[in-house]
Amino acid sequence: MKHSKRYSEIRKDIDRFAEYTLEDGIRLLKHSATAKFDESVEIAVNLGVNPKYADQMVRGTVSLPHGTGKVTRVLVLAKGPKAEEAQAAGADHVGFDDYILKLKDGWSDVDVIITTPDNMSEVGKLGRILGPRGLMPNPKSGTVTMDVASAVQASKAGRIEFRTDKFGIVHSSIGKISFAEDKLSDNINAFVHTLVSMRPPGAKGQYLKKVTVSSTMGPGIKIDKSTVKA
Repeated sequence: MKHSKRYSEIRKDIDRFAEYTLEDGIRLLKHSATAKFDESVEIAVNLGVNPKYADQMVRGTVSLPHGTGKVTRVLVLAKGPKAEEAQAAGADHVGFDDYILKLKDGWSDVDVIITTPDNMSEVGKLGRILGPRGLMPNPKSGTVTMDVASAVQASKAGRIEFRTDKFGIVHSSIGKISFAEDKLSDNINAFVHTLVSMRPPGAKGQYLKKVTVSSTMGPGIKIDKSTVKA
């Protein structure tokens, strides 16, 4: 694979075989982020699970202590008092029938969709549309709930959803390169701690196998697992 001159220069400072302490890894990450915009910080965690078995699928949410640095656009599909609660909690879009039609027509200018259990019979029909986009409300992710106000506030505050891919790897954005080093460290620790706490009973052997961080335009930096407070 061909890389840009900028990427190749950055790569010289990173030993791709070494595992850095979390502190050194974050410092190197910030030093290597030279793009002309505020790059996102990504994390990839290899888990010792086999996702083809349902009891080894790791899926859930985590509220990052310092948020993601992104503005989260929230749509609440609700009616009556619950719609009013969502509006008061700061949801960007609130409604039901009109938004169901917009979603069917391909509109998806949101990051999170929240609804109530009694509306799932209608919302569930949008599974083929919302599922591939990662927008389908789900009780496990806290987006199907009667407490819509808390769900909106949590999403706005930096709650993110994650799940293992077919290779047993969990990918997520955990902040911006402009974040202070201690804030990135807090977010990484919180994310990994949540993954460890969700270890499936069926997972055998080493569970936390590899932790890698990177910026949007930068190479991956391996982190020594023992330095993460999981």
